[in-house]
Amino acid sequence: MASADNIAGIGMSAPDHAAQPQDPAPGPAPGQVPGDLPGRAQQDDLLALLMRIGDDHLILGHRLSEWCGHAPMLEEDLALPNMALDLLGTARMCYGYAAEIEGGGKTEDDYAFLRDGTAFRHILMVEQPNGDFAYTILRQFFFAAFMHPFWQEMTGLADPRLAAHAQKAVKELAYHIRHSGEWVIRLGDGTPESTRRMGEALDALSPYVGELFETDSISIALTTAGVLPDMEVVQRQFDATVAQTFRAATLPDYAPEFAHSGGRRGRHTEHLGHLLAELQFMQRAYPGQSW
Repeated sequence: MASADNIAGIGMSAPDHAAQPQDPAPGPAPGQVPGDLPGRAQQDDLLALLMRIGDDHLILGHRLSEWCGHAPMLEEDLALPNMALDLLGTARMCYGYAAEIEGGGKTEDDYAFLRDGTAFRHILMVEQPNGDFAYTILRQFFFAAFMHPFWQEMTGLADPRLAAHAQKAVKELAYHIRHSGEWVIRLGDGTPESTRRMGEALDALSPYVGELFETDSISIALTTAGVLPDMEVVQRQFDATVAQTFRAATLPDYAPEFAHSGGRRGRHTEHLGHLLAELQFMQRAYPGQSW
């Protein structure tokens, strides 16, 4: 079997979830964008970015949490929910930051629990049902292979809150790549059954990859302002990580004939409605309750 010792040159231990969190970088006053951004990025664009990143991480984190108690082995029963906690931490940062900018007494819970499906701006890949273990692992690998270079680039960009969070997220996503990448190799270059399942997962997920790199007027404005990395740079690093791992897994290059789109515009599949019915139940049934 091919070696999984060095997935994309990244080898890191799992992040310590028991560590005390660091104080976040100071955010803007309510209703304001960061102090060094006026004139270069509009408040609405920054809020849109925070919703996109936050929603990607909240929805995928919820999907991963569904494996708790159902994973095929004890290690994965712990590893998948731990990765979900990393994703949830990023979602909370984004929603908390957005609440500070938007003002009006909003909290992170308002964004997570009190929006309808058409208000969510995540990519379509993350809302898809988990399927089998191969599908879940390959989806996580694709997402981590994108977010790791994304956060690497964000560490040196203009927004101090996002740059500070990027320092932490880079370490978490390095572990996610290593963990999911090793499983991609293990299943892709494993038994005939595991190879078949990984191949089916690749066929199903490939059309969702392109949406990761979509650009629009919002992303272009934020890239110009130095708040968002150049997607071409991120994609080159993504392609290199995927190619190296797929070679070790004896998987073919992914080359989808088309790409699903619409998530960034609030156009989602029927799967999101079922997910939100579970995710938002308590706040919808008992609005305003706290504990």
